[in-house]
Amino acid sequence: MTDTAEFARLTDPFRAELIAHCYRMLGSVHDAEDQVQETLIRAWRSYGDFEGRASLRTWLYRIATNTCLRALENRVRRPLPSGLGAPGADPEGPLAAGHCEVPWLEPIPDALVRADPADPASVVVSRVSLRLALIAALQYLPARQRAVLILRDVLQWQASEVAGLLGTTTTAVNGLLLRARARIEQAELVQDEIREPAETSQRALLDLYAAAFQNADVPALSRLLQQDATFEMPPIPTWFAGRDQVSRFLGTQVLRQPGDFTMVPVAANGQPAFACYLRGLAHAIQVLTVTDAGIAHIVTFQQPELFAAFGLPPVLPAAAGTAKPRP
Repeated sequence: MTDTAEFARLTDPFRAELIAHCYRMLGSVHDAEDQVQETLIRAWRSYGDFEGRASLRTWLYRIATNTCLRALENRVRRPLPSGLGAPGADPEGPLAAGHCEVPWLEPIPDALVRADPADPASVVVSRVSLRLALIAALQYLPARQRAVLILRDVLQWQASEVAGLLGTTTTAVNGLLLRARARIEQAELVQDEIREPAETSQRALLDLYAAAFQNADVPALSRLLQQDATFEMPPIPTWFAGRDQVSRFLGTQVLRQPGDFTMVPVAANGQPAFACYLRGLAHAIQVLTVTDAGIAHIVTFQQPELFAAFGLPPVLPAAAGTAKPRP
């Protein structure tokens, strides 16, 4: 029997991609980590029956997919506020009460799912397939459709392999895939990643964004937004669409005075992101969608418990953070 250390040596190289797979299925970094742990426990217990008829990677994906399907049996989908209703009409008025009981979509740190840097193709696939818009759209699919779409279109499994995993036929798998693709298209998922600016331009834009936020400079921030930019902030269900509405909301209800926020650059879902500290306390993880026309989408996850997943402290050390507000 393989000992614990040997089993860990064999399976550890697959941990990051298994977390990414479970996250695509579940939409939660915490649930993904839990299901990967469950996958490895199940794999350890049944390793004696693994006879190498498939690759170890394929075998682990089979266990992980079935574990996620079982986890989804009694769970509702994880939405973003923009998936629940129309945008808010009054950015200066009261916001709807936060729905803490809703299992909201969560971001995932890039560091947890980092692809092999020696394989550029895997880096691109991992980045594109973890975009926040895609993960949100996947939530609209029934669990088996979701699994088929991920296995076929992301992992490039053959229909016969997926059929074997799900205990069905290739005809059924192809039917599930067609329905899943159609529903994703109906969700109007925009492949904004193909319009991203060059890295140097994006870095400059992000620097300007962080400075504007820290300086409470709403006009400067507004100039960085696309005309049709959106802003949402789970667990608050209210969200806003359009540069003017977003700017009015930020100016009247968020950016009250310079120095309130410290923006720490991070990366999530293959996108630029910031950890936002409000007067030194963990406040929110912001994930930005950036295109060559500006910032298109800001999701501010007001869930301080996410900071631990990014390896960040709940209280900002005095010497940490990014540039101080400009005089």
